[in-house]
Amino acid sequence: MTISGKINTLIWVIAVGATTLLTIFIGEREYHYQRDEISREVVTAIAGMPQLQLALYFNDKTAISQNLSQLMTLSPALRRVRLFDATGEEVGERSAPWSEGEGKPSFESLRGEAGPLQTTGAVRRADVTPPNQLLLTIASLGERVNHITRPISSVINPFETGVTGESFGLALSERDSARSLYVIGYLDIEMSSVLLRYQTLGTVASSAAIGLLVILFSAFVISLITRRITAPLGRLAKVADDIASGKMVEKVDESSAGDLAEIARVLNGIIAGLNTYKSQMDVDHQLLSMKVEERTEQLSKRNAELNKAVKEVTETKDRLRQMAYFDSLTALPNRRLFAEQLSLLLRMARRNKQPLALLFLDLDNFKRINDSLGHSAGDQLLQEVAHRLSGCVRESDVVAHYVDSESRIDVSRLGGDEFTVVLNQIDKPESAALVAQRLLDSLTTPMNIDGHEIIVTPSIGIAVAPDDGGDTEGLLKAADTAMYHAKKQGKNNYLFYDSAMGAAGVERLRLETDLRRAIERGQMVLHYQPQVDTHTGNIIGAEALMRWEHPEQGLIPPYKFIPIAEEIGLISQLGNWGLNEACRQLAEFQARGLELSRVSVNLSALQISPMLVSDVESALAQSGLDASALELELTEGIMMDGSQDTVVTLQSLKNIGVRLSIDDFGTGYSSLSYLTRFPLDELKIDRSFVMDIGKSQRNANLVAAIIAMANSLNLELVAEGVETGSQYQFLTEHGAAIIQGYLFSKPVPADALIPMLKERSFDDQIRQLNRGVAFAQR
Repeated sequence: MTISGKINTLIWVIAVGATTLLTIFIGEREYHYQRDEISREVVTAIAGMPQLQLALYFNDKTAISQNLSQLMTLSPALRRVRLFDATGEEVGERSAPWSEGEGKPSFESLRGEAGPLQTTGAVRRADVTPPNQLLLTIASLGERVNHITRPISSVINPFETGVTGESFGLALSERDSARSLYVIGYLDIEMSSVLLRYQTLGTVASSAAIGLLVILFSAFVISLITRRITAPLGRLAKVADDIASGKMVEKVDESSAGDLAEIARVLNGIIAGLNTYKSQMDVDHQLLSMKVEERTEQLSKRNAELNKAVKEVTETKDRLRQMAYFDSLTALPNRRLFAEQLSLLLRMARRNKQPLALLFLDLDNFKRINDSLGHSAGDQLLQEVAHRLSGCVRESDVVAHYVDSESRIDVSRLGGDEFTVVLNQIDKPESAALVAQRLLDSLTTPMNIDGHEIIVTPSIGIAVAPDDGGDTEGLLKAADTAMYHAKKQGKNNYLFYDSAMGAAGVERLRLETDLRRAIERGQMVLHYQPQVDTHTGNIIGAEALMRWEHPEQGLIPPYKFIPIAEEIGLISQLGNWGLNEACRQLAEFQARGLELSRVSVNLSALQISPMLVSDVESALAQSGLDASALELELTEGIMMDGSQDTVVTLQSLKNIGVRLSIDDFGTGYSSLSYLTRFPLDELKIDRSFVMDIGKSQRNANLVAAIIAMANSLNLELVAEGVETGSQYQFLTEHGAAIIQGYLFSKPVPADALIPMLKERSFDDQIRQLNRGVAFAQR
């Protein structure tokens, strides 16, 4: 295109654009003028309709309809007029025939939060369009309804009663002198945007025609001027284009005046040097082509190397992701990926308002399999468990091997027997129980591991979000707590989390913390329960029972804190303290001349080790107590262990001179061979057998058999837990001479035991019991 043509095109574009914008501006201004003019006409018409106020007050439907029909004649652009009373209740309506039946907005949406005296406006789209206006509707981008809602004022309060038509008319005639005006109703005017624009077509067409004439005239004048000015420039531009494209051209005429002549001289200089430069360029082009070919070959090699490096990086990235997010043994998501997935599923569950269940699964006695069959068999077992768990859930659920992927050594292969299952979008919490039972059934099917048929059982804790926890940490903690309680209730079952479990866990943690400091704070004490010889009435021994005087919870019995001490590794420390304290107090009794021949101290199975011998020797040495005055009470579990270390330890204790007693005999195991294998001195009948003496003849016969067996093995016999005279009668009749129980005394502090240590302190009570026995026999 020539320079002249470009200039003319630019002027045409500017002129057309300006004319179009001006036409649109005039059309919009005319549109708003028409809308406002209709509004003013309606206001004027309402002011000239005092009968409308009267009809509205008396709810005269006929008069209201006539007045609204009169308003509809003000403009063809009116779609509908609606009249509302002061409370917003519609009392009348008139519509254009083509818009009848169309939906109507509510009074509240029209008024919004506007004050009673304010005029409100609104615009909404309409489904019904004016007839015969399809093209205009499309050009206007659809029909829009303009709402103007105006209050109608009156000198009469619309809520006032007893007003007659004459008094209403008189009030209207004196409107100018009225002190107050009341809003008696509201008039909503609906105007069609398409019909309003139809009314502006004449003005818009006139403006467009005038603008077109101006454009044509201006373009004609400017075309003549630019053609005359740009003709020399066009010739020079053509020469410059030819030079730029490498064409050989003739010299330019330099007869032009002014700047054009100077441009011509410059172009001629360029043309003169073009031939020389072209030959030089041909040589350079050949050299450049050679270099390009060489560089292309180098880039091809580099591209192949880069593709290979990208492939290696991608493969390494995939391996690192696999190592970071998946368990190397089971290929299940590990702890990190599981936490991320659970967090995402929790957010989705909150958004969808659907429950989500977390199952925390721990294999029972997995360490025993590792210890007996080796870690390789344990790994195979974990892989089989992972396979079975994955087969019991839906594809949308998540099964994870709950091990730490950041461990420096593959901990999951050594002890990672915890798994988690997330049940996403369950219909109700009870559905988790069905899945948990399915997992139990699946895992209890025997597994063949290295030629061994193994049955593994799980303990499962179930927590449901959001009731049991709204975040990952809280839900995991709840499920873990439920699993722990399921394991305590016998394993191979499942339990739902309950808030009481969490409270119990907090209480246990507080007890653990306080127990670690109980000895150094002097909170541990010993109570003694006397063992009475029924032949003499004397106390021949006392069992030392540990109590914890907690500053807040009071006296805590041993069954609450001894299991905790065994679990957290404090039992040896507590046991040594009890051993030393019992020896010290007995030595103190003997130094004061009090008769107490021995004291019994209970031992935990965890205390049985070669170190126990040195601990006992140290306690005896520090207290100065004779070894024969110390009796150690052992459980049947210690005896049934049967290891060589246990045998050596007990024999070493016996060599020192310490007495050995079997506590709670008959409650743990059925084998009696250990009674002859170990150097025992005493056998204690458990209180559960004593309490059942009067319940059945079979229970009584069992106790009688234990007494006879102890006597035949030359073992001293102590019956503990004796509380009633009938129990005393049965035991003494069958040869049990040493009684321990509430019948004589409950466990008491050392100070309370001292008055009982006088000679034959229980003689009177025994005589009364014996008289009762004699009376019963008569």
